[in-house]
Amino acid sequence: MTIENPILKGFNPDPSIIRVEDDYYIATSTFEWFPGVQIHHSKDLVNWELIARPLTRISQLDMKGVPDSCGVWAPCLSYDNGTFYLVYSNVKSFDGVWKDTPNYLVTTNDIRGDWSEPIYMNSRGFDGSLFHQSNGKKWFLNMLVDHRGGKFFGGIEMQEYDPIQKKVVGDVHYLSKGSELGKTEGPHLYEKKGYFYLIMAEGGTDYGHAMSIARSKVITGPYEFHPEHPFVSASEKPENYLQKTGHGDLVETRNGDWLAVFLSGRPLETNGRCTLGRETAMEEVVWKDDWPWLKEGRVARQFIEVPDLEEVQKPKTKDRIEFSPDSLPIEFQSLRIPITEDWCSLNAREGFLRLYGRESLTSLHSQSLLARRVQNFHMEASTEIEFKPENFQQMAGLVFYYNTGHYHYAHISGNYDGSKKWLSVVTANNSEMSFQDELVDVTQSNSIVIKGEMNRDELHFFYSLDGEEFIPLGNKLDASILSDDYVRDGGQQYRAAFTGCFVGICCQDLATSNKHADFKWFEYKSII
Repeated sequence: MTIENPILKGFNPDPSIIRVEDDYYIATSTFEWFPGVQIHHSKDLVNWELIARPLTRISQLDMKGVPDSCGVWAPCLSYDNGTFYLVYSNVKSFDGVWKDTPNYLVTTNDIRGDWSEPIYMNSRGFDGSLFHQSNGKKWFLNMLVDHRGGKFFGGIEMQEYDPIQKKVVGDVHYLSKGSELGKTEGPHLYEKKGYFYLIMAEGGTDYGHAMSIARSKVITGPYEFHPEHPFVSASEKPENYLQKTGHGDLVETRNGDWLAVFLSGRPLETNGRCTLGRETAMEEVVWKDDWPWLKEGRVARQFIEVPDLEEVQKPKTKDRIEFSPDSLPIEFQSLRIPITEDWCSLNAREGFLRLYGRESLTSLHSQSLLARRVQNFHMEASTEIEFKPENFQQMAGLVFYYNTGHYHYAHISGNYDGSKKWLSVVTANNSEMSFQDELVDVTQSNSIVIKGEMNRDELHFFYSLDGEEFIPLGNKLDASILSDDYVRDGGQQYRAAFTGCFVGICCQDLATSNKHADFKWFEYKSII
């Protein structure tokens, strides 16, 4: 079978892959989005289905107040003797010399079910992982945050984990300072034919990104780097379809084939902006002289041949979601906090999803926002909304969102006393707010459909009062500001930019924190 990269489209970075019998699982980072960590499943390595987000409780993941692009970084999924292990960082701060990067471990016997309460590992760095050695020992790895002299990236460490005491124990072993590429992070450890293989992400998360491999006969090192270092990188091939390749993992199939997964980006133009965020791609791996090599060199391809596995199609999802009391589709996430009945209700009004307005789109605490990843260069999203604002501080609508300082928001609001209801568009760009001049009077309309069409770097909103005729709302907007590349270039305030573009529905009440909006349906449609 042929696979087309990326295998996980839209914001799905830092993949960690395992095989359990004939099942393959990939865990990816979710940063400030809740619930934490995405887990996709496949049996054929071609068709992947999102099946779980393990961190569903505040006791596992408390992110209220964390800055943009902090929260859950680089999860490591592993399996040993009937138990799934998940290591993750919950980054609390990133700006300045000090970093707060606590690492935790949760476990389960059912990857689709509930996961344990977290076990605290350490806060020495981030990108933690767990290695299950063949002799029965377990080792916890992390990159070291070194604030001295502005270093930041201090290399890779390892310490034994005791599953009985449920904590790391013994000496801390310094495994590698990394290579000349610098910015060494994302460690994973493997054991094969008498060697220990240490995988690292290097070169930063932009166009110099890479996946490096070093090996040693002794688990504590010293480690020597791959003869064709780095193992994966597109830094010298700016014309390649997949860019920013790095931060990855290896997996062996049941028949002995090997593959690598790693994050990647698809820019709108050479070295341009990646509006779909960092995605997950896969490549074939061959072994020569006890070293793994990508089958066609260090540059990843758009199309690869996967091992001869029986194809298993994933369930097809509908474009339109009609809200019902059953449950929210798994595609939806909230910002920083759990989705709970007090602000997001499927039961308050039959056939509708009700959002109770709370804090603004700039809030790091209690937003009433539900959104899903944008996964296609050309797509449209729409929703039908009923909303009766009582003043100008109450808003609800459709938002294309990157972070608290970057979004495009088509929304309904009112005038000072609620006698008028307006439809308009606001943009946040480096936290500078711009309001389009056009205000559409929808005072007499009970139900309004808002639609946004995003085509690569352009976004245009539309509205309909009858569900059939759509009228342009405002001017075309720059969709490329909803990308890591643009946000990171926006100045020191936004140097942490690691997520991707989302689209969703939201409601704000800056006056009384209780005004609600009712949404009848939400639709996401790929155009190409």
